[in-house]
Amino acid sequence: MAIKKEEPRWLNPREMKAWRSYIIASRRLLEALDTDLEGHDLSMADYEVLAQLSDAPGRKMRMSELAEISMISKSRLSHRMKVMEKAGWVRREECTSDKRGYFAVMTDRGWKAIVKAAPDHVASVRGRFVDHLTVKDQEDLAKIFDRVIGELRGQFLDETSTPKKIVSK
Repeated sequence: MAIKKEEPRWLNPREMKAWRSYIIASRRLLEALDTDLEGHDLSMADYEVLAQLSDAPGRKMRMSELAEISMISKSRLSHRMKVMEKAGWVRREECTSDKRGYFAVMTDRGWKAIVKAAPDHVASVRGRFVDHLTVKDQEDLAKIFDRVIGELRGQFLDETSTPKKIVSK
């Protein structure tokens, strides 16, 4: 017996405009922010990892937790860590309570790198994004993307074990 394939729910013009505007703006914004960090020899991926570690107690976090918070795969984080270790910004430490686990630890050199880059990064974020939004826009975006992040985080966690089919609601 043949399984009937569901017809896609195509985007209407309003949905398509919202989607395309988001995609174009987010890609261009991330490219610009990445370019603005080049003078510090950091990428946005490096900055995000360093920012997460700088906020963590002792500037130290389990690799699995860092991957989850950053929403990147463990293998991608491991690759990023190799690059960042080579730069001297982080080091890995074996977890004594769990021999399989590792900690990502920000070094003094990593701390200096983010402290030096942060003012330029914040100015870039402000000038390219925040200053173009009203307070209401900021609140609305935070609310919208918190909802989207919640859904994506659940899918991301599921993907580490079994792929999840995206079902329209």
